[in-house]
Amino acid sequence: MKRARGFTLVEVLVALVVMATMAAMAWQGIDALVRSREIAQQRLAQTARLQTVLAQWEVDLRAVQDSHDSNVPPVAFDGGNLMLTRQAANGLQVVVWSLRDGSLWRWESPPQRTMQDLEDQYQQGLQQLAERNPALRAFDGVAGWQLYCYWGNSWSNCQSTGNSNNAGPQRPTNMQPPEGLRIAMQFAEGSSLSGTLTRELEVTVR
Repeated sequence: MKRARGFTLVEVLVALVVMATMAAMAWQGIDALVRSREIAQQRLAQTARLQTVLAQWEVDLRAVQDSHDSNVPPVAFDGGNLMLTRQAANGLQVVVWSLRDGSLWRWESPPQRTMQDLEDQYQQGLQQLAERNPALRAFDGVAGWQLYCYWGNSWSNCQSTGNSNNAGPQRPTNMQPPEGLRIAMQFAEGSSLSGTLTRELEVTVR
């Protein structure tokens, strides 16, 4: 009877190398798939968050209220802060959108009934945003933004009116709130989104 022949050491080593190579290739494929899925989920979450921010902007702009006698203008932009006065159930609110440290922040005041309280809340909002309260962060990954106001059948830079500064609200004579607001927002490198988003929103003054 012939003796059964087994595998040689070289054959076993070759088989192990082949199996290891196949396992490594399979792992790389799985790892790439997982990474692609994570990137897609991050981008989807970031896009959903951005839609929420745009929806909130639209809600704020549709409730703009001109306080007339107050030094707080209904809409003002100083390059870093967008200030609004909006109608609330029990008075007027100050809303401040701010771009700080690559993130958009939003603060709103309690409803106020007097012009002095409204002006005080404006300053308090800037202070709260300067302190970087995490609860006020609305959206991350923004490199810059620019706002354009629609006045007299044309778009112009909202800053050109000089209607706001960090020292306090200043209301120019006969300044009318814009009929629309164009937001151009640049996304930061490395964020889930890229390029520049431009959105035009209607301003409804009550």
